[in-house]
Formats: sequence, structure tokens, C-alpha cells
Amino acid sequence: MALTVLKVKNAKPGRHVDGRGLCLVVKPSGARTWVLRMQLKGHRRDYGLGSAHDVSLTDARTAAAELRRRVRDGFDPVAERRKARKVIPTFEAATRSCHETLGDGWKDGHHSRWLSGFERHLFPRIGKKPVDKVDSACVVEALSPIWLEIPETARRLLQRIGVVLDFAHVKGWVPEEVSLRSVRKGLPRQNDKRGHMEAMPYADVPSLMKKLATAAQTTGRDAMRFTIYNAVRSNETRLAVWTEFDLEKAVWTIPAERMKAGETHVVPLSAPVLALLRKRWAERTSDAGLVFSNDGKKPISDMTMTKLLRDDGFASITVHGFRSTFTDWAAECTDFPKEVADKALAHKLPNKVEAAYRRTDFFEKRRSLMKQWADYLGNSASAANTATAEPIQARAAA
Repeated sequence: MALTVLKVKNAKPGRHVDGRGLCLVVKPSGARTWVLRMQLKGHRRDYGLGSAHDVSLTDARTAAAELRRRVRDGFDPVAERRKARKVIPTFEAATRSCHETLGDGWKDGHHSRWLSGFERHLFPRIGKKPVDKVDSACVVEALSPIWLEIPETARRLLQRIGVVLDFAHVKGWVPEEVSLRSVRKGLPRQNDKRGHMEAMPYADVPSLMKKLATAAQTTGRDAMRFTIYNAVRSNETRLAVWTEFDLEKAVWTIPAERMKAGETHVVPLSAPVLALLRKRWAERTSDAGLVFSNDGKKPISDMTMTKLLRDDGFASITVHGFRSTFTDWAAECTDFPKEVADKALAHKLPNKVEAAYRRTDFFEKRRSLMKQWADYLGNSASAANTATAEPIQARAAA
């Protein structure tokens, strides 16, 4: 008996015949697909006509009739399918094409480094595989040998594989977008220097910053944005007082007693940070009190920013992890030496001899680096209160 629209909608898992070889195949997952069964050169074959979600019963019958007519006229769908497969590039070819196309907008250093991990770790394993055959299981297998041995590189490659597969989908080489969300579930938990400090991929941070800026303004959200913009530790933000800032010179001087390394740290302030601070200044309750406080006297809780992340659906991400995010971004997307990024994070040199001879704090380079970081994150500083905020003199009065 021929199918009806209602039968198609309510069909249970199995094969439901419409007539003349056309049938609806319903999988246990609920997926519904139109299939046409025909004889071709003595062999019975099934040809997919699309998802029942996208192709109506009427359209499926029309498509089946058209395919039967074309086969009678000599069309060979098997040969056409093989021909189509031949133009699907390998994973390596797709990666190199992606690199060549997207890399025009990258800095020279990032452009030259981007392929090295693929060439060293991935091409020998999956480079010759057609790109449309690269799925989560394939990626797990390729990354397994390096996942624990060089975790940071492995995470970086996972992110770049996603870029390649998205590019391949746009080019029409991969019919559907490939989600790599399940890859980490197939790999052991990493235990690198980040430990439990889970970091958000830098590609996701601009959208978070925009969300924080456009949501209802709170002290906690301001503190979170300030912390991410400056790549500082949460305590350095929570306990910041107005007397540490010189907004005319755009610097924040954190005294040695508040720093983990026990050394004074001077932070260059980017334009969005200055805008945020001017907003806070207009709302202050004390000229010398805490910057991120509801009363100028008591700092916000050390859980305030963590709770913000949890409430936004990032339970596994930590505030401290954004420092690692900044490190990854600086290495991947800029040409600044590692020493400059380390100094921006106030990392202490492990080599005491080198530390003794290094006299520079890379301040001007750090100012440029933090400007690039702010530009990357997007100038999401809220305009609220900034226009009417009174000018801040060099150092707020103690």
C-alpha cells in the first residue's frame, strides 16, 4: 500500500514501501531517509534521495521517477558517485588548501607555524585519508599518541582540525558539518602544567566577552572582563585599589606584596580597560577603596567570577585558565617572543642566572601585545556612565 503523509510522519523503525522501488527507511534513532531500489547492470542497488525531513513524499516520488528515467537513458549513478569521490581531496590536501586560503590574513610567524604540527603528527597517520572520511573516531586515533605526551600541542591540533573540517564543509568536500565535541570523551584526561585549571579555547573568548558586556552590569562581570583583558590572577583583580592606577598614563602598578612572585608588576592598560575603569570610577564609593567592590571596603568573593562562568554554562572552565588561554593566543596569533607573553603574565624566570642579567620588563612590547589582545577580544567595554564620568587625575587621591 502506498505511503501517505501521515504514514511517513508516524512510521516506526524499518523499511516502508511506497511503490516502484521507492521506500522510506526509518532508523532506530528516528532518522528518516528516502531510498530508491533499482536494477542496474544485473545488480540490485539502493540510491538515497535525501532525508524525509527535507524531502516531502511528493518530491521523493518525483525524484524517483526522474532517476528511473535517467537510468533508462543511460545514466550510471554508480559511475557518477565514483567520479564524485575522486574529486574529494585527502585530509592533507584539504589542510594545505585551508592553510593557503585562510592564511593570507595571518601574520608571517603564525602562517609558518600553523602547518608544522600537522606535518609532524597528523599527516603520517591520517593525511592520505579522504577528508570526508575524517570523523571523531579518526581524530581520536590520530591524537592518542600525543595527547598525554605533548598535551598543549595536541589541544592546539584538535582546534585546527576543526578549522580544516569546517573549511572542507564550506568547500563542499564534506557533506555535513563534523562535530568534534566528543573527541575528548575518547581520550584520557590530560594532566599537564594546567592541572585542574581548565582553559577556554581563545576562539571562544570574544563571544564570552560580548556576552559579559551586554548582560546586566554587575561588579562581578566587570571584574571578570578586567581579569581577562589584563590576563591577571583573580586575586590581583579582587584586591585592586584605586591608588594603584594612573589612568592618564594608562598603567596599573601592583605592589610586590600582592604578587605571587613577590615583585612589583606594572600592567599597561588597553583602551577597553580604561573605559571600564572610568565607568567604575563614576560608580565608586571611595577615592582610595577597592575597585571591584559593592561598598568600596569589602572585596568580592573569590567565587564570584567562578559562579559567573558556571551560570553561563562553563562549569569546567576556571578564571585562572584564561591566563593559559592568553598564552595560547599569544603563541598562535602573534609574533611576540614567549618572553614578552611571560612577562605580561608576571611569570618568574626559573633560571636565576638569566633572571639576574635580564633588566628589561618589555613594557612597550607588552603594551602593544595587550592592545592586540584587547582588539582580538573586541572592544566590548560598556558605554554606560563613561561619557559622564569625571576625569581621573594621575593616581586617585589616597
